[in-house]
Amino acid sequence: MKKKVLVIFGGQSSEHVVSCMSAINVINSIDRDSYDVMLVGITEDGKWLLTDSVEAIQDESWRQGTARAVLSPDATDHCVIITEGEQTRKEPVDVVFPVLHGLYGEDGTIQGLCELARLPYVGCGVLASSVSMDKLYTKIIVDRLGVRQAAYEPVFGYEVSGEEKMAEAVSRIEARFSYPVFIKPSNAGSSRGVSKAENREMLKTGLLEAARHDRKILVEETIIGHEVECAVFGGGSEPVQASGVGEILAAADFYDFEAKYYNAESKTVIDPKLPGNAAEKVRQAAKAIFGAVDGYGLSRVDFFVTEDGEVVFNEINTMPGFTAISMYPMLFEAAGIGKKEMVGKLIEHGLKRFGA
Repeated sequence: MKKKVLVIFGGQSSEHVVSCMSAINVINSIDRDSYDVMLVGITEDGKWLLTDSVEAIQDESWRQGTARAVLSPDATDHCVIITEGEQTRKEPVDVVFPVLHGLYGEDGTIQGLCELARLPYVGCGVLASSVSMDKLYTKIIVDRLGVRQAAYEPVFGYEVSGEEKMAEAVSRIEARFSYPVFIKPSNAGSSRGVSKAENREMLKTGLLEAARHDRKILVEETIIGHEVECAVFGGGSEPVQASGVGEILAAADFYDFEAKYYNAESKTVIDPKLPGNAAEKVRQAAKAIFGAVDGYGLSRVDFFVTEDGEVVFNEINTMPGFTAISMYPMLFEAAGIGKKEMVGKLIEHGLKRFGA
């Protein structure tokens, strides 16, 4: 009897659209000879809706759905509770594939719900998801590994809420770094809210923009070098595998949200020419960081490689994009593992979580 995969997509984060794009590719890559599939979309205001087909995601008609569908937290249910009009029914599921990026999906929240429900799920657990989503705490963990990362200064939202406080925050940053600097919300993905500041006014603007996305902000030194990414799979009883390395050639000044998804001039290069043995250093560092955060299933780990071959950690994404231009599936495809096989491996690995 085929097992049923529940694919959850959309979500309440600023990466909602990217999640929908990723879900289309994931759903189309699930082997229907091995699995039945149930689709549940979460609108940007948090409504959970039963979705009929991948076509409904593509044309966005799923948002007008009327059947509500929520994952039961009851550990004896292992089901989705569906409500249509006055009728309610329970649909059993075997494994959850949470194709959710950013807050309320990639941060341990949906993972915690699956843990309560004792339902196997694809990807990292609560701890790995939450600490990897929060760049400040990721940096605290990576500090202990001996992997170099950009120097940073944490700033909190309340510190930029008025002219006097803003001036104090700016002075603290300027005392530590010369311009340019990068400003990032601690909890945001797809480069949402990220900006580069060349001067004091740009710094103030960037801090306010980052504060719109999160109450914690990181200001980082600028690292000059190749922007590269490495895909990781495994964890638990499965040996951790690292893919080859891919390089981002951003069309914009840096690889922000628009450059990632809407600028056709942005390019990705698989197995780029890097100084010395930097590519192998990236692979080893990616596996070490994945292990340090207690990773499980998949992650994409991002780095800079300087011209002298030094590897500098940037960030880790525990539910990386699966869009047509996303690096995670491209890197494993280059290693001979196609999207369909990769999605199958991820589902199988998720099922092992509770010995299902």
